[in-house]
Amino acid sequence: MAKDIIRGKDLLSLGYPPTPVVSLAMGIVERQYKYLSKTAKLGMLKAVLDHPGCFLPDQDLGRIARALIPEEAPAERPAQLNDEPIGFATFGRGQIEQGAIQQMELACRLPVARAGALMPDAHAGYGLPIGGVLATENAVIPYAVGVDIGCRMSLSLFDIPEADFYRKASLFTRILEENTLFGSGAIFSDPVDHEVMYRSEFKELKLLAEIRGRAWKQLGSSGSGNHFVEFGLVEMDDQRYIGLLSHSGSRGLGAQVANHYTKIAREKRRLPREANHMAWLSLDEAEGQEYWLAMNLAGDYACACHEVIHQKIAAALGRKPLRNIANTHNLAWTEYHQGNQWTVHRKGATPAGKDTWGIIPGSMTEPGYIVKGKGNPGSIGSAAHGAGRRMSRAQASASITHHALREDLDRKGVRLLGGGLDEAPHAYKDIKEVMRAQQSLVEVMGTFTPKMVRMDE
Repeated sequence: MAKDIIRGKDLLSLGYPPTPVVSLAMGIVERQYKYLSKTAKLGMLKAVLDHPGCFLPDQDLGRIARALIPEEAPAERPAQLNDEPIGFATFGRGQIEQGAIQQMELACRLPVARAGALMPDAHAGYGLPIGGVLATENAVIPYAVGVDIGCRMSLSLFDIPEADFYRKASLFTRILEENTLFGSGAIFSDPVDHEVMYRSEFKELKLLAEIRGRAWKQLGSSGSGNHFVEFGLVEMDDQRYIGLLSHSGSRGLGAQVANHYTKIAREKRRLPREANHMAWLSLDEAEGQEYWLAMNLAGDYACACHEVIHQKIAAALGRKPLRNIANTHNLAWTEYHQGNQWTVHRKGATPAGKDTWGIIPGSMTEPGYIVKGKGNPGSIGSAAHGAGRRMSRAQASASITHHALREDLDRKGVRLLGGGLDEAPHAYKDIKEVMRAQQSLVEVMGTFTPKMVRMDE
């Protein structure tokens, strides 16, 4: 009778998945069990759905059971590197250590790599070298972005007379000390409010939800190492200004995002040991999309940290900045190059697309440069992010004396608050040589000369 015929909607109501198993089950039941009542048929099919393993031996119902048990996905094979790297442009090759070049060559052997470039401030890092730019297709590499996701520069210009800055040096010193906080574990006891902390990603992604509280306490602080907040003299457009320049990233939030998703990427790709820091996530994978959301949130959080720092200091100065110039140099972007949509990773590299403004700092005693990009396709629209290290931190601490550092600071008229020998100017390349090596990448629009530098103790 027609009323005893099983319909597709009946199986879906039982909980059957909307897959070919529905048609399979309907056909088998109506052929082999057509004399059963509809209630009996549905009861039998519900039992197969709930306990498919029990019905595997059955000649007919076993076919339904096997269709309900998902096949195990085959284990992913280890990802293979290409035998030869894709070609990449190198700017200022004579200033770049061989280790950084070898790291870039390895990165350019990844099967997802499509273009690469090495900036003149490049030096070896983890995975992609610092100063490395890598374009990939439909893939993102957490360690090609780096641990300090969203690390950036921010420069505010103030119409404060230069004479007032020198005359009130103690006031500017106090303002820097009272409105900045440095160190990897540093937190505020009374954190400020900011819209970034209410972003939906903090609810949607389990990792971010777990670290939100501590991230909020670090909002507006700076890390250790080469992070700084400093006053200096800006020369631009035939004018002189007092500038406030800051350099820092996404604090502990970015580091946890980088390490969490790098672990996942390594498990999925299983690259050769020498390349395991370059494991990628496909942007078609849920994990790849999660990392992309978390990475951009970390970048916006880093931007918010700079906003808080500059707002606090501007309020203490009683002045509004005339202008702010900023750029990120540790992030991945979706961009079009050579007619293709690629993921462009810049790890310690400044975006330098056509007419894009940026800041390339020198050292605590050497000038930084305000630049505008030329959009050079050879560099994938990128430039250096600073002078670049010529000594490791250990080498600098062992070979540079406090006397030599003090002499350099005095000679350049720079007051250092905190800082250490590992960040002494002697540990860095000559910023002027770096700028000469990238004349085809950026146009210099102005300079920033440090005069009062605050760093981690």
